[in-house]
Amino acid sequence: MIIEKIASELSVSPHQVQAAVKLLDDGATVPFIARYRKEATNGLDDVQLRALEQRLGYLRELEDRRQVILKSIREQEKLTPELEKKLLAVDNKTELEDLYLPYKPKRRTKGQIAIEAGLLPLAEGLFNDPGQDPDTLAEQYLNPQLGISDSKAALEGARYILMERFAEDAALLQKIRLHLTREAHIRSQVTPGKEKEAVKYNDYFAHSELLSKTPSHRALAMFRGRNEGLLQVSMLADPANEEGDRSSYCETIIAQHFNLQDKGRPADKWLQSVVQWTWRVKILLHMENELFGTLREKAELEAIQVFAKNLSDLLMAAPAGARVTMGLDPGLRTGVKVAVVDATGKVLDTNTIYPHAPQNHWDKSVRTLVNLCQQHKVQLISIGNGTASRETDKLAAEVVKALPDLKINKIMVSEAGASVYSASELASGELPDMDVSLRGAVSIARRLQDPLAELVKIEPKAIGVGQYQHDVSQSQLGKSLDAVVEDCVNAVGVDVNTASPALLSYVSGLNRTLAQNIVRFRDQYGAFKNRKGLLEVERLGPKAFEQAAGFLRINGGDNPLDASAVHPEAYDLVRHISQSVETDLQTLIGNRELLKSLRPEEFATDRFGIPTISDILAELDKPGRDPRPEFKTATFKEGIETLQDLKPGMILEGVVSNVAAFGAFVDVGVHQDGLVHISAMTDKFIADPREVVKAGDIVKVKVMEVDVARKRISFTMRLKDEPARSPGKTPQTKTDKPRGNRPQGQPQRAPQPSNSAMGNALAEAFAKAKK
Repeated sequence: MIIEKIASELSVSPHQVQAAVKLLDDGATVPFIARYRKEATNGLDDVQLRALEQRLGYLRELEDRRQVILKSIREQEKLTPELEKKLLAVDNKTELEDLYLPYKPKRRTKGQIAIEAGLLPLAEGLFNDPGQDPDTLAEQYLNPQLGISDSKAALEGARYILMERFAEDAALLQKIRLHLTREAHIRSQVTPGKEKEAVKYNDYFAHSELLSKTPSHRALAMFRGRNEGLLQVSMLADPANEEGDRSSYCETIIAQHFNLQDKGRPADKWLQSVVQWTWRVKILLHMENELFGTLREKAELEAIQVFAKNLSDLLMAAPAGARVTMGLDPGLRTGVKVAVVDATGKVLDTNTIYPHAPQNHWDKSVRTLVNLCQQHKVQLISIGNGTASRETDKLAAEVVKALPDLKINKIMVSEAGASVYSASELASGELPDMDVSLRGAVSIARRLQDPLAELVKIEPKAIGVGQYQHDVSQSQLGKSLDAVVEDCVNAVGVDVNTASPALLSYVSGLNRTLAQNIVRFRDQYGAFKNRKGLLEVERLGPKAFEQAAGFLRINGGDNPLDASAVHPEAYDLVRHISQSVETDLQTLIGNRELLKSLRPEEFATDRFGIPTISDILAELDKPGRDPRPEFKTATFKEGIETLQDLKPGMILEGVVSNVAAFGAFVDVGVHQDGLVHISAMTDKFIADPREVVKAGDIVKVKVMEVDVARKRISFTMRLKDEPARSPGKTPQTKTDKPRGNRPQGQPQRAPQPSNSAMGNALAEAFAKAKK
């Protein structure tokens, strides 16, 4: 049943799902299955496999819960064939719990107490025969010893019996749920007396919209405001009946479900009050909690997906490559931390300079950096984008100008997570004798050389490319981001002789222990000469080797195939191909014309089909190729350093620092990212900003509006758009521009997201940007 359901949802065959499930259950990883088991799954890719894996987990949890419920009801001797059939048929946890509700062990309720007091016949009598007079019938069930001293108390007990019965009817709950899903609104209001404190939520001071159409960012903003006590959030079941005295249509649904009609009979008014109480006391709050929970779950999922996509773009950003790099971690009072690393990332030198206030040792700092660049033949200067980054960029510009022969490029990069890395156990192991403050500069230099290799050392959540990342399930977020890192690492491949334990731990089939064992073995016995040598590593057995080998690279080793993505299990096949064309392996590798002439079907076997052989031939054409793009930089406009420097109509070059559901944030070098709303990205309709841009892209934008007081910038990528000039409102102008050294060169920006937090203010202010 699970296999067929997943196959239907993914629009693939049950055979494909069955094969993937078997491989997953046997311990295979998604990257391994996607790359090396295409014949078994008939080509399921990593995206499909991730969705399959997630859905498989949900359905298995559902099945486990189903069996627990069946056992519980069976032990109560209340499991009828009809109920069992319903329980076996439901395919989601909500409906399963609805069916279980009447049988779920619970505290003694008012309805149960009323039943114990002998009021069940009264409740059923009035329900089955509304022609009876409630007060007269109730007189027959008085029991002062049990608290039923008058007819009013008896009728109240009977009402609770029916209320609980109504509220536990699974079919009724489903009818109301469907109605509310279509019609209900979510409403937020500012908490009285919190207007000033809640100013960042001013878009939600008096806000209402259809619950089913609420975007994830607005839902999470409202829920955050509620959690902070600044907003009051509720569900409007009947937006047209906000006066409060008019009945809800949900009461009509309840009455119709139980065939209750007001025909003027003695008990009809009483039964109508039971319906009203059932809705207002029992079902309304239950449904509000449930539907808000569903909305939050959906919003969290979308937020996690946004984070995951941005993280993938960041990790797969173009590396600057193996070049000597100087990392500058900017600071004011504490100074600028300096680290020089060689082409492999090894630390060559460190220092701390104080070019800014209060010390103002500008000239001395320039000389220090010039000497370091000359001594180590620095090719790149990587500048962190935090506090004092633009001032530090000016400093670097003077250094570049002073050393024209070295042709140094300076690039500003995101320093997100650098401080987290600096204080981590991993950093202590890598740089044990270095001051914590200097480790951040090392990280800033290395992440320019290879973003993937360096950023895997930082907890993904600390990298700062998420949307409301602190408001979502942290366990689910962590699991999703770990999967992204795993896919990225394995897509690129890892040099086993230079990789850090952090990078190795994300390789298919490996974990932290195995990664550390590999590095320990490498340190003790020297570089690996071939992939088979990995089997000598402690605890790295045949299964782990099978999963990992194809993603580990050994450059300059005994076998040229070890530097490629060809799996060792296919080496004999490659030798057969080589022999069939009467050439040696070295000649075959990279011989495009020869490889293009080969037909995969001619070498297909029971074990290796056409998909795998096609992959092998493509890999032999460009062995170990890096799927990441070519390194490029953006040029920030000279003189544009603060919000005050921006004017509506300016066209600037910037870097996409973050992509959200409602648009993209762009860094143009003023320490505050601006928003390009999804409607201002292109002239055609798009449903997802990622159809146009992704994190790290270099784009041109036009300034549409600047709000200096609230630190908000509105951009457009449609360069023909003109800034609005509404009556009484003039564009922001340059004011109180700080004086200081002018930049000696144009600052550049590496294609990496900035560290600017995507705070509530921007997300909420622009979420309702003009359509």
